[in-house]
Amino acid sequence: MRILIIEDDRESADYLVKAFREVGYVADLASDGEEGLSLADSGDYDVLVVDRMLPKRDGLSLIGSLRDKGNRTPVLILSALGQVDDRIKGLRAGGDDYLPKPYSFAELLARVEVLSRRNVGPAEETTYRVGDLELDRLSHRVARGKDELTLQPREFRLLEYLMKHAGQVVTRTMLLENVWDYHFDPQTNVIDVHISRLRSKIDKGFERPLLHTIRGAGYMIRDGIR
Repeated sequence: MRILIIEDDRESADYLVKAFREVGYVADLASDGEEGLSLADSGDYDVLVVDRMLPKRDGLSLIGSLRDKGNRTPVLILSALGQVDDRIKGLRAGGDDYLPKPYSFAELLARVEVLSRRNVGPAEETTYRVGDLELDRLSHRVARGKDELTLQPREFRLLEYLMKHAGQVVTRTMLLENVWDYHFDPQTNVIDVHISRLRSKIDKGFERPLLHTIRGAGYMIRDGIR
């Protein structure tokens, strides 16, 4: 599960990030409303944990903006304002749950897990195909034509993400955040190294290349591009 925590109090934010990661979840952090809105717009999160009082843009305004854009990611609001009227305002602004401060992490975790179950959509495909390239997510088998390919775990995850977004430009930032789960320096060469290795395995020796570098934009996997 991927969680975005939008909290400006550094001590509270660090505690939540550490606690969620300790139970095995990916937790990203934004320290103000503008940064939180940007990450929530661009990231694929299961639940947002949003402090109500934030610098630059308050939590209720942030949630309202997301809902206006059609973003339906479940939101749990954290706030020191715990009166009934405050909770009603939070829920009417588009929040899915409201937890007054102070709170126990055990209760917060339980509420987040309930919200994540509400957000479960149709089952993801278990097999991706692009041209004669096939990836099976369950067996971790990759084959091109009659040739079975051996990929390292990170190469498999990279290819899986590219094939999930076949025909679309995938940026370096998207790869760093979704394949590595970190916000690396975009100038790092870790992507170039893995793309090069992956290309040598899925394209080398085949007449038609499938993995392409889109200059100045990122990468794309697609059949039929020369």
